[in-house]
Amino acid sequence: MKNKFYSFIEELQETITSKLEEIDGSAKFHEDLWKRPEGGGGRTRVIENGGVFEKGGVNISAVHGELPKSMQTYFGVVDADFYACGLSLVLHPVNPMVPTVHANWRYFEMYDKEGAIVDQWFGGGLDLTPYYLFEEDVRHFHSVCKASCDAHDPNFYKIYKKKCDDYFWNSHRNEARGVGGLFFDYCKVTETMSIENWYDFVTEVANGFLKAYIPIVIKRKNLSYSNKQRTWQEIRRGRYVEFNLVHDKGTLFGLKTNGRIESILMSLPPHVQWKYDHHPEEGSEEAVLLEVLENPKSWV
Repeated sequence: MKNKFYSFIEELQETITSKLEEIDGSAKFHEDLWKRPEGGGGRTRVIENGGVFEKGGVNISAVHGELPKSMQTYFGVVDADFYACGLSLVLHPVNPMVPTVHANWRYFEMYDKEGAIVDQWFGGGLDLTPYYLFEEDVRHFHSVCKASCDAHDPNFYKIYKKKCDDYFWNSHRNEARGVGGLFFDYCKVTETMSIENWYDFVTEVANGFLKAYIPIVIKRKNLSYSNKQRTWQEIRRGRYVEFNLVHDKGTLFGLKTNGRIESILMSLPPHVQWKYDHHPEEGSEEAVLLEVLENPKSWV
């Protein structure tokens, strides 16, 4: 399974980066191949200063070795080895009318000292972070997410949409990072789902990413915007940074397993502002967005 899924994310990285370069029209992805001293490595691709994307990354990695003590405590195991592979992407557009997007899909195995698999699971999802609220864009994004879920279980969308709203919650701000999508983790073998069934589900969600996001980019990338709107985008990017550094489990795992720091932190936007005690004007477009972030809603 680990070889099968890694082959899938290798091909998916190529598909996504090629499409994003086509949409951007000027910038190309810079590629870094890297190795982890304890075992494994990855292929990082970063785009910067483009016509559409100010900064973004589409990374794949496969790392393995002894599970660090801190993570053994987290998982409640002793003397365990692990293998983890996945694709992670974040895109920060130039135009504040185009939302930031994040996605990742990952597979994890844990072994005893004889090398036997003692646990395995899939995880991942995709979520949207707009700076200005176009409800039809959010409904489109969630409709694609729901279609991917419905192909496997009619209950999946409701469950994983709620998990996404709960996970991407900046509790210290009492607001969501964005307008959600899907989030799933520890997708293990059950009576109704084999590991192959989970592979089929996760890859369907992953293959739907471009369908969910690219139409929004095309629709909004040429809209005009003001300096004031750009400032609001940078203030909201600050909340994005706060979530990634304070709450995100993927960032924590990467840092605690001696991951490649440049790849881990590629999710951070290049231009950010923190304004003291900033509040949007009542009734403004910015305030409309904030109301939705403070009170997550159903979109489809």
